[in-house]
Parts: sequence; structure tokens; C-alpha cells
Amino acid sequence: MKSVEIKMLGGGREVGRSAVALGYNGRYLLLDHGVNFTENDVPQFPQHIKPSLVEGIIISHAHLDHVGAAPLIYSSAKPPTITTNLSKPLIRVMVEDFLRISGYYIPYEYNELNTLLDNVIELSLNEWVELGDFKISLLNAGHIPGSAMALIELDGVRVLYTGDVNTAETKLVKPASYGGVSADILITEATYGNSLHPPRPYVEKELIDSILEVVENGGNVLIPVFSLGRAQELLCVLYQYLPGLNVYYDGMVRYVSEVVSSYPEYINMYGLLISALKKFNMVKTSGERRKLTKEKGIVIVASAGMLKGGPAQYYAKQFANNSKNGIFLVSYQARGTPGRKLLESGLLEDNGQLVKAKVKWFDFSSHADSEGLTNILRGVNNIKHVVVMHTEESVGREFIERLRKHRNDLSVYYPINGDTIRLDN
Repeated sequence: MKSVEIKMLGGGREVGRSAVALGYNGRYLLLDHGVNFTENDVPQFPQHIKPSLVEGIIISHAHLDHVGAAPLIYSSAKPPTITTNLSKPLIRVMVEDFLRISGYYIPYEYNELNTLLDNVIELSLNEWVELGDFKISLLNAGHIPGSAMALIELDGVRVLYTGDVNTAETKLVKPASYGGVSADILITEATYGNSLHPPRPYVEKELIDSILEVVENGGNVLIPVFSLGRAQELLCVLYQYLPGLNVYYDGMVRYVSEVVSSYPEYINMYGLLISALKKFNMVKTSGERRKLTKEKGIVIVASAGMLKGGPAQYYAKQFANNSKNGIFLVSYQARGTPGRKLLESGLLEDNGQLVKAKVKWFDFSSHADSEGLTNILRGVNNIKHVVVMHTEESVGREFIERLRKHRNDLSVYYPINGDTIRLDN
């Protein structure tokens, strides 16, 4: 057989910008095509691939670090894009917001996004579709609603691409489904490949206790969230433990929640989510937003999760100088982001005053930890090769050592962007 090529276009020894070109016989299947951001919030795109060589694109889920660059391919080609039926409308919401905020830096426009969406093949989980030499199935990834791993067959070789994956059950999503799957090549994220997440019930109780401490003392709590996934999870947690709490949700959270709640088949505890969205209060105007900063004993769930913008940034500035308030982070905080700086220095802005509000971080990760990632390796049959991506370099190296201790017969690859791996069956 001809060699299988794995070109790392993005996500090599970095978190985000996932973009892998799986090649065979001169044609390529793109496994995601995302962006990440500089410290100045300028989007960084994957390395170039000729759109004419692309047989198709698989979008594992609608976060920008997996889909933000995909419309670029549609500037000169119209390959099919495969994703779940929930991810399709979420792609529109997320990329349109990206264009509104960062349009100056983006080398495509709404027309390319619309062309991508016009060429989507909506694939249900565990169904199969063929694109040229590639036969493709999607499996639940457990990351966010609608997220999927991709299982690809080509000339007798099976490749499993995890995208972002979670092996732990949450209120929002059931854990990843990989039992009984066989694959020769595993292409896996390793965002938390050197650490263990605490049990989710423990983290939930820790958050609830911290919220009660603040609101019972007359303070307010801001919970900055990713609008897709983390927001809905947190609303479920708050409603389950504190259904009478005065909770508001704001920003992109509103629009994304409306889409997600329309697809009950992807939600683990659907009734809980619907109850939370109905019971809690949606902030609709800037006037309402200003009034909330004068309230006492409330909780606000708002985007953006790293405090890079959105109403969360506004609320944080309003809450920062009152020691009764709390700013509780529940999302990954990338280097250079305001959220990371707040955790490390206690400053909300460079050269600003120290934040007086209580600042805490809670591990609500939707990524598998090192044990979860190793469990995938244990649970998938016949793996011979592992490609590690979507992780900071030092974390990835620790994860690779863990893999080698578990299976010393594996061929393990840790490419940088621009590397090509060629594998024979």
C-alpha cells in the first residue's frame, strides 16, 4: 500500500489551532482547521495547504480553535465538510462572532463561511460516509454537545482522531465512546497529559460553597465562561444545587444556549439544562447589565471565559474593587490572557491596582486528564502508532513518557507544525 501521511498544520506542541492533514494517494482529509491567538488577540492560522488537494474536512466541534480557519479552504474549492447536525448551526454562530470581533485580521469573509455551510454533510454518530479513498465515522467525544472523534479507514488502515475529548461524565455531556473501537493510528490531544482532574462532584461542591460564602455576605459572583459548553454546564450545576439562587447569564451564552437546547439527543441531563435556562435570568440589554452591577447577592455567568472581552470583562471591572465580591474562573486560561494574568498577579489590567475581590479557579475542564487519555489507549484495540498534539510542549513530553511506560511497543510521534509523518501499514 501507499504510505499514509500525517501533516501537522496546526496544534503541534501548542494548545489550539488544531489542523491535521491526513494524506493518501495525493489527496488530503483535513482533521479540523482552527485558530489560536497571540497575546494581543491577533488570530494565528494553520500552515497552508492547497484547497484543490483537499478531499474533505472533518470538524470535530465548533470551538474556534478547531473551526476558525476552515472557511479559508472555500476561497477556491468546495470540498464537503463533515460534522454533526448540532455542530453545523454552532459553527455559524461562533464564526460569525469571530468575524465581527476580529474581521480585520481574518483572510476570509461571510461568503466563504456560507459556502462551507452549504457543503456540510451532517453525519449522525456511528454512521459512515465515503469521500474518495476515505471512509469516515463520527463517535461521541464527550467534550461539548455535538463534539465528535473521527474514525477513518483508508486502504486497510484505521485512524482515530480524538479532537478534544473527555472521558468523564458531566451534567452536559456523556463521556467519550470508544469501547470496542479498533485503530492502527491514534492522533490524540494531550492538553492535560501531565495532570489529574479532581472528581467532578468535589469541584462542584467547592464552587457552590464558595458562591454561598460570597452571596450570603452581600457580595456578587462573576463566573466567566466559554459560551459553548462551559456556560451550559455551569448553569446546570447552579440549578441542581441552588435552584433558588439569583443567577443571570449574559453575552454569547444566550445565543449558544438557544441552539444547544434545541438538540436534546446530545445533552446528558436535558431536563436540568432546560430548567436552568427557564428559571435563571437572561440579560438582554446594556441597561440591564448596568443595573446588575448595583445589585447584591447575585451570580452572573458570562462570556468570555478568559476575560478577553464580552460582558464578563465589563462585570469584572465593576466587581474587582469590592472585597465582598468573587471572580471565579472555571475555564482554561491561556498564557497572556487577562484571566491568566489575574490568577498569577492579582491584576485585572497591566499596571492596574490589585483586585480586592476573591479570585479562585475551579477545575471544570472538558478535556480528559492523563488517566483518561491513557484509558483511551487501553480501550482502543490494535494501536501501533500514537501522534500527540494540542498540548504545551513540556506537558506533551511528560504525557509521552507516561505512554511509553504503559506501552513500550508503541511508535510515538510528537510533531511540530510543518512536520510530516509517513507511516506504512
